[in-house]
Amino acid sequence: MNQRYFLLGPTASGKTEVALDLAGRLDAEILSLDSMLVYRGMDIGTAKPSAKEMATVPHHLIDLVEPSEEFSVARYLEAAAAAEADVFARGKKVLYVGGTTMWFKALVFGLLEIPDIPQQLQGELQQQWDHSGAADLYRELQQADPAAAERIHPNDERRILRAVGVQRATGTALSTWQQQWRQDQPLREPAALLEWPRSILHQRVAKRFHAMVEAGLLEEIAAIQGSGGFGRTAGKAIGYRQVLDYLEGKCTLEEGLEKAVTKTNVLIRRQMTWLRSFPDLLRIEMREGEAASEVALRLATAWHA
Repeated sequence: MNQRYFLLGPTASGKTEVALDLAGRLDAEILSLDSMLVYRGMDIGTAKPSAKEMATVPHHLIDLVEPSEEFSVARYLEAAAAAEADVFARGKKVLYVGGTTMWFKALVFGLLEIPDIPQQLQGELQQQWDHSGAADLYRELQQADPAAAERIHPNDERRILRAVGVQRATGTALSTWQQQWRQDQPLREPAALLEWPRSILHQRVAKRFHAMVEAGLLEEIAAIQGSGGFGRTAGKAIGYRQVLDYLEGKCTLEEGLEKAVTKTNVLIRRQMTWLRSFPDLLRIEMREGEAASEVALRLATAWHA
């Protein structure tokens, strides 16, 4: 029987290590559920699984496009369907691993049927943001769609522009469109969330960024800049944008890393808020010092009970 599993968690929660062991217990192959792993060459800053790890368990939906290209959720769903068919044809199960909540929702509930924002309007919104900053557009969002404003950080450029753009283009609030994705819909497939105490997760994030610099993050970014550069989406990846500011002389390296850590912690709060809104998720409490294999065993046992 074709079976899909979902291993979810915020940035730096240890999903990769757990997934490698869990895939063997489930007789599954791994499909990435991370919006930044689709970009070739963005390896260190995204904590992409290593060649050795990907040789241990087959991985899919990684290194699909160049960082200069845009990649939509619709393209992801198309690629995911093809990857699933390939895995199922070989009699294996599918284990999705990642933390991109929009992609997870699209996989289990389908795409939101929201009209596209006209390109001219996108340009006008971007100009307004660049000229006036976040405050004016965020106030507009608060007035037009208070439900969306409540869950979007006042400095989250991408999501503010999206929400205001949908409101202006359609005359209907984004939060109203999103009722198609009711949070209380039951999950019909096994899905688990790795949970850490927030203080420990923040420590893991800080350590990881400094390790990335030691592993060659600056050189990775310089190489991408020298061969096509970053597109609109890839260029906003946390860590890359802040180190680019350092390379462009806008801040010190330490300042850039501090900003990256802060933004990552904000992202983690947002990821956990979204993920915890699904009542059927199996929540796995992570423990310091516990081996990934032990976590995987707990998960496999719960799913097969």
